[in-house]
Amino acid sequence: MSALPPDQPLRLLSVHAHPDDESSKGAASCARYVADGVEVMVVTCTGGEAGSILNPAMDTPEVRADMVGTRRAEMDKAAAILGVQHRWLGFVDSGLPEGDPKPPLPPGCFALEPLEVPTEALVRLVREFRPHVVVTYDENGGYPHPDHIRTHEVSMAAFDAAGDPDRFPLAGEPWQPLKLYYSHGFSKARIQAFHEALLEAGMESPWAEWLEKWDDSRQDPGARITTRITCAEYFPVRDDALRAHATQIDPNGRWFQMPMEMQQRVWPTEDYELARSLVDTEESNEHPGDDLFAGVRERVGA
Repeated sequence: MSALPPDQPLRLLSVHAHPDDESSKGAASCARYVADGVEVMVVTCTGGEAGSILNPAMDTPEVRADMVGTRRAEMDKAAAILGVQHRWLGFVDSGLPEGDPKPPLPPGCFALEPLEVPTEALVRLVREFRPHVVVTYDENGGYPHPDHIRTHEVSMAAFDAAGDPDRFPLAGEPWQPLKLYYSHGFSKARIQAFHEALLEAGMESPWAEWLEKWDDSRQDPGARITTRITCAEYFPVRDDALRAHATQIDPNGRWFQMPMEMQQRVWPTEDYELARSLVDTEESNEHPGDDLFAGVRERVGA
């Protein structure tokens, strides 16, 4: 990727469900593009109010009394570390229903909003920021959290509506993004590669249980990857952004057990699936591309 002329910035919009998702999915790619002169904006659809406190050191009465404020402060810090712009879409975390039978989702939550409501909100941001490329989750949400699935639905609807002057005419001047990708961070091949590298080094692997429970009847996201962004140099930035979400990320947890040098050597890319494109590009599973803006640069002259 070559540096961009200052008068022709490319723009990337990364759409996520909760604060911390932006730091665990595609963060190093975002940091690389920022360093390359691309304008990057992260949109967080919900406030993450229903998230559990996963770091024991942060489980205090003060934090529990102000989860909204805490998670907003964490998101501000993570965005600053990544160098991205950030916007809240303004919807309420749906939580992850558990039990058998599963309880209903809470009234007024993001996953229960009529699709047109968050779609209009995202269309407004798309028309304001004018991204050339949008990144979001696949139809399974990356994993089947109701907010992740809703994020996929809203992102797809907004991609189609943003350039249509007849849709949401009060939401700004039409703007049509040129490409849309799904972020695929948890392919079996990647987890297997990490697991085997740790065992070969005589270290304990935190991925063994995950691999044992892997559902091979479900399509592996690795079979869908069309684009691999080399960004190992920015893995430390990604990890710093993750640690900024201190209520959600245990610094002694699985995310940080693999030595950085090993991560960078074993799997130096973040991986994506091209889902929509209005420009010519040869990205495919058989011949993965290496730039989310392939075909876009030529179209816009950047």
